Amino acid sequence: MSDEELHSVRIHLDRLLAERGMTLTELSAQVGITVVNLSILKNGRAKAIRFSTLSRICEVLDCQPGDLITHDPSNGPG
Repeated sequence: MSDEELHSVRIHLDRLLAERGMTLTELSAQVGITVVNLSILKNGRAKAIRFSTLSRICEVLDCQPGDLITHDPSNGPG
């Protein structure tokens, strides 16, 4: 299996940011990670996320991990 393998995990950062009227840059500053790394996460290209980062994003966006990340097997590799 290659590093470029598709997966069925979806990130809903765009929706959460829009609902809260927040930009990626603002989130980056509050979470303490780079805009580039948040962009990689937002675009579904991240291979992993640290629990500490996930916790901080959830704190800043006032959400649960399930609001940010979902699993959609019908959208996965196939």
